[in-house]
Amino acid sequence: MPSIDNLAERLSTYLGSDQVNLVRRAYFYAEQAHDGQRRRSGEAYVTHPLAVASILADMHMDHQSLMAAMLHDVIEDTGIAKEALTAQFGETIAELVDGVSKLTQMNFETKAEAQAENFQKMAMAMARDIRVILVKLADRLHNMRTLDSMPHEKSRRIAKETLEIYAPIANRLGMHSMRIEFEDLGFKAMYPMRSERIRGAVRRARGNRKEIVNKIEESISHCLTREDMQGEVHGREKHLYSIYQKMRGKRRAFNEIMDVYAFRIVVDKVDTCYRVLGAVHNLYKPLPGRFKDYIAIPKANGYQSLHTTLFGMHGVPIEIQIRTREMEELANHGIAAHWLYKSAEDDQPKGSHARARQWVKGILELQQRAGNSLEFIESVKIDLFPDEVYVFTPKGRIMELPKGSTAVDFAYAVHTDVGNSCIACRINRRLAPLSEPLQSGSTVEIVTAPGARPNPAWLNFVVTGKARTHIRHALKLQRRSESVSLGERLLNKVLASFDTHLDSLPVERIQAVLDEYHMELSEDLLEEIGLGNRMAFVVARRLLTENGEQLPSHEGPLAIRGTEGLVLNYAKCCTPIPGDPIVGHLSAGKGMVVHLDTCKNISDIRHNPEKCIQLSWAKDVSGEFNVELRVELEHQRGLIALLASSVNAADGNIEKISMDERDGRVSVVQLVVSVHDRVHLARVIKKLRALKGVMRITRMRA
Repeated sequence: MPSIDNLAERLSTYLGSDQVNLVRRAYFYAEQAHDGQRRRSGEAYVTHPLAVASILADMHMDHQSLMAAMLHDVIEDTGIAKEALTAQFGETIAELVDGVSKLTQMNFETKAEAQAENFQKMAMAMARDIRVILVKLADRLHNMRTLDSMPHEKSRRIAKETLEIYAPIANRLGMHSMRIEFEDLGFKAMYPMRSERIRGAVRRARGNRKEIVNKIEESISHCLTREDMQGEVHGREKHLYSIYQKMRGKRRAFNEIMDVYAFRIVVDKVDTCYRVLGAVHNLYKPLPGRFKDYIAIPKANGYQSLHTTLFGMHGVPIEIQIRTREMEELANHGIAAHWLYKSAEDDQPKGSHARARQWVKGILELQQRAGNSLEFIESVKIDLFPDEVYVFTPKGRIMELPKGSTAVDFAYAVHTDVGNSCIACRINRRLAPLSEPLQSGSTVEIVTAPGARPNPAWLNFVVTGKARTHIRHALKLQRRSESVSLGERLLNKVLASFDTHLDSLPVERIQAVLDEYHMELSEDLLEEIGLGNRMAFVVARRLLTENGEQLPSHEGPLAIRGTEGLVLNYAKCCTPIPGDPIVGHLSAGKGMVVHLDTCKNISDIRHNPEKCIQLSWAKDVSGEFNVELRVELEHQRGLIALLASSVNAADGNIEKISMDERDGRVSVVQLVVSVHDRVHLARVIKKLRALKGVMRITRMRA
């Protein structure tokens, strides 16, 4: 274990003596605070903060980060308050320590909820100071290194959390070395036997491969010398977790993965990278489609390098990465490689630091829109993506998106308002479905319309956390406004039968009912009615009578316009359309479900005023409604085309079609057709009847 003297000696190579003394002072304060406390391994507790500070010292972090590392468990594990730390070490250090500390004073229902809330708190602190996450990552790394002393269940839980959250965060911040160590330690804790088997196989394979690796390395070095270029050639080892993931995800055998030989060439400047690329492409034949230029277009975490795959001697595939020394440093240590934290407010962070800030800003936006901490952490997990696609806006700006992103993800990445009002897209100037996955290099143009709203179906294909969170948020607002509107109509309908209206009721009476139901706003009560969680006539009874005596049931149907949106659903069992006699079934959480008056599924509750309400179609009803038809006709060639053209001629639209033969002569076709009302349906049926060979047309109902 390192001692404080050893650490101070290392720090003196890049920090001033005053700053080293401040770090020493933080260490002695932590030693006193943790006096008597021991780790599970039996060591004095202060060895942990010292080790965390040592990890940060390897990254050449500033003295404030090192002080926060020394003190990071003081608030959580000792009786010392944040205010005491502020008095001793100043506001900045206290804020950093508080950002890393877990929420210990609150009780959570589940471990997942506690994890989510703690991460949410850390995200807020990261937004104020990005160093919070670096201290937290170093803390987690030392905990992972000493995981053996933990009980098996707890170590598996910590390992799972590390693989799901902390390893991807390290990757997102470009900290490659830390990510690899997280993944290998997490893999070992989660699957000890699998880890050991792969480790043994790698050890054996390394011995067999040694000769080929040396030959390839030698030929690349000779090639560089011949072309008069300086560069270091290193063979790269694949780490255990990445081998395991490839074997599992791509269903490939261990030998297939180890058949690929990987090398890294480190040079002095960017110009040399491209010259080296030309040289190795002359030496061995490149594999088409496997060249990636991350120098011109860096990855989202700031990673830069040239990647190419070659056919080596005897057809052996060789993966080569070419980069400068600065890029190598940045690839391994990411945001911590050249620490750019400035005390002056006007100094703008650059490079990977700016990218990290941008990412944290995005996380904060997710946090503000998310319904709860679990939804937030789900969005963050989605956003910690390993691969990107690069697409262009119509003006030529490059946008980085996760692999598998669609035009809707792109629209929300441009701006929330663009996403919310998106109705169509053009990919490379051609109209394309919104759900089509984007390919790198495509130019994407979003078509918007004022008044357009997000579609719930988008949640089935969007990939980014930002798009998912904003769609959910917009749908919640839309659902609430529609529920409030429907709830108000239902309540006013009941009140109208007693010659009164919601607006004419005394405010005190409404407030008394709200207090009784433990609600703050009248909109909350109307939303509950619209969602079917409370019955309109029960609420009316409370509003009109002090003691809740029975009121006569209301009369006269409620008119349906077809524009009520998410809180009004049309039953799939009987598919009602305008013109049909209908009834509304109030279903808790779903709002109102419209059924045919004669539907068998609601026959038991048809006359229960608490469950059903009489409905009618408004004169200005609009929209398209699906109806199912069963057509029996003689079997003939081009049957589907005939039916489709007949429906189309009557301005109908076929949503779904299926066919089965009853015998060799008669075919039965099931059609789902969208129509405006019963008159329109009659026109469609008339057109179908005019077809030659049609024997019977039946409208399907429950």
